[in-house]
Amino acid sequence: MEYFGEEALGLVETRGMVPAIQAVDVMCKTADVVLVSFENMGSGLVTVMVKGDVAAVKSAVEKGAAAAAAIGEMTASHVMPRPIRRVGKIVSRHDIDAD
Repeated sequence: MEYFGEEALGLVETRGMVPAIQAVDVMCKTADVVLVSFENMGSGLVTVMVKGDVAAVKSAVEKGAAAAAAIGEMTASHVMPRPIRRVGKIVSRHDIDAD
């Protein structure tokens, strides 16, 4: 899913893929958000990114971060209410819909 900066962006970073998958599962089930991409940062760090309206993304990131922390290590989380358009080029690098 390409991201153009038109909506809020939420990020949750974990150590390991399992807590990252748990975080994004909870985020997408508990709020009206869409998975944008994921990034394997190295050293076991994985970041998942969702988009939606500001309130939904804030709620999703809060619940997703808690879910990740419950089963593994959650290292960081952040909500960007309206990032600049160029941020989209960064987060769309590993677009989940790309072939």
